[in-house]
Amino acid sequence: MAELIRIYEENPNPREISKVVQVLRKGGLVIYPTDTVYGLGCDITNSRALEKIAGIKGVKLAKANWSFICADLSNLSDYARQIDTATFKILKRALPDSYTFILPGNNNLPKDFKKKKTVGIRVPRQQYCEGPGTRIG
Repeated sequence: MAELIRIYEENPNPREISKVVQVLRKGGLVIYPTDTVYGLGCDITNSRALEKIAGIKGVKLAKANWSFICADLSNLSDYARQIDTATFKILKRALPDSYTFILPGNNNLPKDFKKKKTVGIRVPRQQYCEGPGTRIG
């Protein structure tokens, strides 16, 4: 079942945000605007939800290259190996924005991404699409 939930950037309604969180926790998918295009997102720890997105995109989950949405740079260590100071300065200057940075993945990646050597990281400008554990396809 699809439902349109409007979340306004200037004054987001906590009740509407809670609805979206519940959808994600139950393995549902969300479509939301990003800095560049609309993203298709889910909980990156939910294999069933990841399979749904892979099916929509017509790719095998094991071969898919997707980006993780992070609230800010403090979430980098959740998914990426430690980066050098020069790289961090570049990220700090460039984010939040419409860039995806491909970084070496760490051992904390969710199980469906364990075999990946790299991970795409995005920190969008839109506050409503922030949050560790969201991914876009």
